[in-house]
Amino acid sequence: MRRPRVATVLPDPHPRRALAVGAALVLAAGPVALAPVRTPAGSAAPAAAAPASGDRGTRLYLEQCASCHGAQGQGAQRGPSLIGVGPASVDFQVSTGRMPLSHEVQQARRREPVFSAEDISALVDHVASFGGGGPQIPRVAPGDLVSGREIFAANCAPCHGATGAGTALTNGWIAPPLYDSTAVQVAEAVRVGPGLMPVFPGQVLDDRQVDDLAAYVQRLRGERLDRGGNPLGRLGPLAEGLVAWLAALGLLVAAARWLGRRAEE
Repeated sequence: MRRPRVATVLPDPHPRRALAVGAALVLAAGPVALAPVRTPAGSAAPAAAAPASGDRGTRLYLEQCASCHGAQGQGAQRGPSLIGVGPASVDFQVSTGRMPLSHEVQQARRREPVFSAEDISALVDHVASFGGGGPQIPRVAPGDLVSGREIFAANCAPCHGATGAGTALTNGWIAPPLYDSTAVQVAEAVRVGPGLMPVFPGQVLDDRQVDDLAAYVQRLRGERLDRGGNPLGRLGPLAEGLVAWLAALGLLVAAARWLGRRAEE
């Protein structure tokens, strides 16, 4: 009985070339098209593997974040490490449009977010896969406005102003206005301390107090309170009084000149 012939698989004569091709496929940012597999007639084709849930976040991170923060979030010359920053920090920076940056700046300012809510969630999950823990995204409940006003006055108003309009700090830094902040973003900022803002852990402000604070900031956001009436840049009653005196003095001078011309006639 004749033994069947067995096909022999020969090793690639150029192992370095094979390794380079394999690495290119792994690191490619875009999808890789595979040639269709021919199957015998009457047999079912193998089912295509479903994409991993983290692929979307991985792709977005490699395209938008890795050049500054490193492929594994380890940090680089242009950006700090993201290992251990926590989901709250990533969600705050991306949902407020502060990240990603097109160029290096001292302090990122709020703008329209680049990503959709789904993309932000995917990015948060991907960065969390780097490990290290960190604050989770808070779940904010309705709070007490009276308590929130007291917490705001003691901890936030010295930098952000009594009305939340923001103020200038030192060395070109600012405490930004809070009018566009959502309740979740307020709670995230409290827990992660972006920029020069200090971190307020649970030992300093518990979750209930953070809820109260977020509720009061939402009230400021809705009313945009002005000290002394008309905003005038929200500089306060002293500046507004000075403007009023100058306007009144101008009217008096104009009236005196008009009366003088009438007397000469």
